[in-house]
Amino acid sequence: MTARKLLIAQNVDSSYVEKIQEVIPEWTIVTGRDKEIWQKEAPDAEVIAGWKKGMEEYTINKEDSPLTWIQTWSAGVNSLPLEKLSSHNVHLTSANGVHAHPISETIFALMLGLTRKIHTYVRNQQSKTWDHSNLKLEIHGKTIGILGTGAIGKETAKIAKAFGMTVLGMRHSGKPEEYIDTMYSSSQLHDLLPQCDYVVVTLPLTKETHRLLGQKEFQLMKESAFFINIGRGDIVVEEDLVQALKSGEIAGAGLDVFETEPLGDNSPLWEMENVIITPHTAGSTQYYDQRVIEDILIPNLRHYVKGESPSINKVDYTKGY
Repeated sequence: MTARKLLIAQNVDSSYVEKIQEVIPEWTIVTGRDKEIWQKEAPDAEVIAGWKKGMEEYTINKEDSPLTWIQTWSAGVNSLPLEKLSSHNVHLTSANGVHAHPISETIFALMLGLTRKIHTYVRNQQSKTWDHSNLKLEIHGKTIGILGTGAIGKETAKIAKAFGMTVLGMRHSGKPEEYIDTMYSSSQLHDLLPQCDYVVVTLPLTKETHRLLGQKEFQLMKESAFFINIGRGDIVVEEDLVQALKSGEIAGAGLDVFETEPLGDNSPLWEMENVIITPHTAGSTQYYDQRVIEDILIPNLRHYVKGESPSINKVDYTKGY
């Protein structure tokens, strides 16, 4: 009988492989993010951790594929062939929650950087310019609107409370959440935006959130508001954001995600003095692999080998997250 196979399409430390092997001692475990490795191993993998573009051809497109479960290495799953995976009854679990600490730290780095003009002073430092640059804003006591109150949004709300901020949240259901003073449903977005000094996007990309924020939404924001996006670039109409920044409809932006990545050389966002850009690195952390493997993959594997469905971070195909 052929051994069951787990393919981890990532380069992970051998210590993690040993921990996984303890849960599935009779399985074959193959690791490696290089295409030559996963291309060869994917066709007979029962479980794949770390989906890669192009894997479809070697798995669900084949009639005899044994694939029954995918654990992504990212929180977002919008790049996967969701309809096809759903039709093949493949369990899908995400890395949701892994990013709560690093991304909430990036959110506040961007908010504080814009508020206290750190980006301006870095530019001044490069030209050896000693200039006050009209610094006057504080973050304490301001109002933050968090669009998307999953693990990242909740951690952001928790930190905001340390700054004495009023925290407004938006989620599809409108259900209350700890650390959030007032929760709004998706249909109440336009009621939330005018109140905020900071608007933070932590939403997943779905049909409902695609191009959710455009000209109308930026016009509803305060002229003094800062906009932070660490969700997905396609949640925002980028040309409308550029126009809002140029015209002064909003005060500035901290952006980790964009409609097209890498961000093109011709984007005006690069040159704007009221914008801080990070290259989709908000979730990067030294603990990434550890959290995916020890907090999600291994606990789910324990259930899976008992014949149960992996339940931690299970993706609802009808919602897209």
